[in-house]
Amino acid sequence: MSHRYPEYPPMAEPERQPGQSGGDLPVGQFFEESLELPSRRSQRPSHEKQRRRRRRTIVMITVLAVFAGVVFGLIMFLRDLLGMNEIQDYDGAGNGTVAFTVAEGDGPLLIGGKLESEDIVASSKKFIDTFSAQSDGREIQPGTYEMKYRMSSSAAVDALLGDGGSQVHYAAVARDLRQNEVFEVLNTSTRIPLSEFQALAADPQQFGLPEEAVSLEGYLHPGEYRFDVEKTATEIITEMVENTFAELEAAGITDPAEQYRVLTKASIIQAEAGEADYGSVAGSIENRLGPDNKETSGLIQSDATVTYGLGRKSYELTQEEKDDKSNPYNTYANPGLPVGPIGSPSREAIDAAANPDDVPYFYWVTVNLDTGETKFSTTYAEHLKYVEEYQNWCGTQKEGRCQ
Repeated sequence: MSHRYPEYPPMAEPERQPGQSGGDLPVGQFFEESLELPSRRSQRPSHEKQRRRRRRTIVMITVLAVFAGVVFGLIMFLRDLLGMNEIQDYDGAGNGTVAFTVAEGDGPLLIGGKLESEDIVASSKKFIDTFSAQSDGREIQPGTYEMKYRMSSSAAVDALLGDGGSQVHYAAVARDLRQNEVFEVLNTSTRIPLSEFQALAADPQQFGLPEEAVSLEGYLHPGEYRFDVEKTATEIITEMVENTFAELEAAGITDPAEQYRVLTKASIIQAEAGEADYGSVAGSIENRLGPDNKETSGLIQSDATVTYGLGRKSYELTQEEKDDKSNPYNTYANPGLPVGPIGSPSREAIDAAANPDDVPYFYWVTVNLDTGETKFSTTYAEHLKYVEEYQNWCGTQKEGRCQ
């Protein structure tokens, strides 16, 4: 039989003194003997007491933490309920830049709501109150304004009233846009007549373009622009062309003739590939332009160049269109580069054209227009397999997707 505590041998009966009864001991001796007896409590391991104390401490800390959390949550709830947590206004002139548009007919209430939603001001109400105090009867004019994020309401009012900011024309020029598409964006954003931009394109050399340039195509650098409202069409085009020259020089291309060649290649790369494949497509084009090219005999064979010359954008060409040598952009019928760029290339495309990857490829085809997956090959036979893969993908798409 097991015992929780050890057993002890029976105690010897003390010698009785005269006059004592058999079971009695003197009081002093009784306590002495009692102190010698082992106590059950004293025999328990001391770490059990420590565990109990630790448990009590942990429970107490947990209860206090929960209580503190409840109190904090209640305080925050009441602050939210009373609007005490809301930032009423930002300090200072703000940071970063943002183009903010005021449409025709927008009043302070609508403008304040738009400013708050774009995190330009902290509170629409505070903006409206500040506008009432500072406007002195003036109105906010329609247009696009260059502003900052997290401005004080006072700074925002100043910017919109012309006291602390500038009114601008905001234009977003996407990469790969053609010249006529860029002009449409500029016309929409600045209200400068389309005819003014078209007239400037008729004389590209006035902007420093080489003699072989037939238009401004390729030199209208993509990006987000904030043109001062006083800028003319000439000043706007000058700024965009200078940005293109800056990108070419950053890529190490300074000779005007080579700049034109690189820009033409870059525009084809931009139209033919996704950014991840720029380098490989650039290398493949370079291989086709090489003197030892026996695969395509110097033909680039780019659909994008042919359709540019035809004045449309599409993925399909007839054999007759491919054979038409009269199209100066037809790289199926005419060896080498086309007569000029076919769109606005990005910085990345320019860099790839200036520094193409060293690859063995001559062919490339995008086999999935949704993902942009592009496959490369060295031989025409291998290329045909990938063309078939593209055609099979097109067969699963809605009508017109691959046209």
